[in-house]
Amino acid sequence: MANDKLYNLLHHIPMRIVFLSNFYNHHQGPLSESMNRLTEGNYHFIETEPIQAERENMGWGIANYPHYVRRLYDNENERAFCKRLIDEADVVITGSAPEYLIKGRLKKNKLTFRYSERIYKAGCKRYELPARRILYHFRHGRYDNLYLLCASAYTASDYAKTGTFLNKAYKWGYFPEVKQYKNIDSLISNKKQNSILWVARFIGYKHPETCIQIGRRLRDEGYQFEINLIGNGINEAEVQSLIDANNLQNFVHLLGAMPPDKVREHMETAGIFLFTSDFNEGWGAVLNESMNSGCAVVASHAIGSVPFLIKHDKNGLIYQNGNLEDLYQKVKWLLDDPSKQKKFGKQAYKTMVNHWNADLAAERFIQLAQEILNGNKSPDLFPVGICSKAEIIKNDWWTYA
Repeated sequence: MANDKLYNLLHHIPMRIVFLSNFYNHHQGPLSESMNRLTEGNYHFIETEPIQAERENMGWGIANYPHYVRRLYDNENERAFCKRLIDEADVVITGSAPEYLIKGRLKKNKLTFRYSERIYKAGCKRYELPARRILYHFRHGRYDNLYLLCASAYTASDYAKTGTFLNKAYKWGYFPEVKQYKNIDSLISNKKQNSILWVARFIGYKHPETCIQIGRRLRDEGYQFEINLIGNGINEAEVQSLIDANNLQNFVHLLGAMPPDKVREHMETAGIFLFTSDFNEGWGAVLNESMNSGCAVVASHAIGSVPFLIKHDKNGLIYQNGNLEDLYQKVKWLLDDPSKQKKFGKQAYKTMVNHWNADLAAERFIQLAQEILNGNKSPDLFPVGICSKAEIIKNDWWTYA
């Protein structure tokens, strides 16, 4: 291995990186493009299964795959080629992918990063932990060259309960497209300051009903506003019934599902973005996108991306998960003071452009991986942000913030 490192250094051979995940979509595109560029074409994304019909109907399908995307499931020749790429790569990032694909690497002690949201979204009972510590040691802890990329601020804490990835967990996440607007001040000034946007699937843990509760109170207090909800799902009819029952048809509108570019257009005109998910929200890429679009975000503290991306009262507002009064007061405050919307929106945009984007993620990841390959088993290269050491954050952190 030492000779390989020396040879690569002397001959400037780019790092070979493989990213394993269930399917390729627009959220992985920017990071993959940056990885491919920085490795001079020595990057591959291996898709292990076709995209789900539900996701495809939401506009997540890819018409033309980039050349670096390989489909493990196509045929036996492709499967064998993908397996060879995995075994020979300098570094592998594995997300939602079958364990057998990295088994050989782990046995050979080759550098591998597990890319994971939190594992205890619904909590974990104390009596279950002893058995899980044994299981997770077998899966993760016994491998010296296996590290953790935290796609949630709560991931490191969840794994720490199993005794794994201690001092080997790094901040990560999702890195959708980050637009750089020619005039962000103009975009923010032209936003509808009384327009509130919500984007998600209509399912339980996303809590679309919260928008109706907020809308009813705003209407009753005489506010002029609109709340637009984008998405679809099993609870859509129930939400429409709530709108009708509360006579909110002139204030709250269901716009249905739409492609990602159309969603961004709505984000670019909305003044306020609501993100109401609970602890079951692993990351929540709509936070990246709404911040990049200059929205003033009000988000639940339970969402995986929130502690990494939002600095309360600087680039957005955080409310205590499930506390409707807390959420309502913060939304009302933004409606009462449009200058706050503009301030938070601009700072949110700067956060995405300067501190949380695919180019920076690719650069830092390669630096981190190279440092480990050079023999530093617990590098601490970056004080904050992407690829910095992930802190242990408990579910109730916002109570004491």
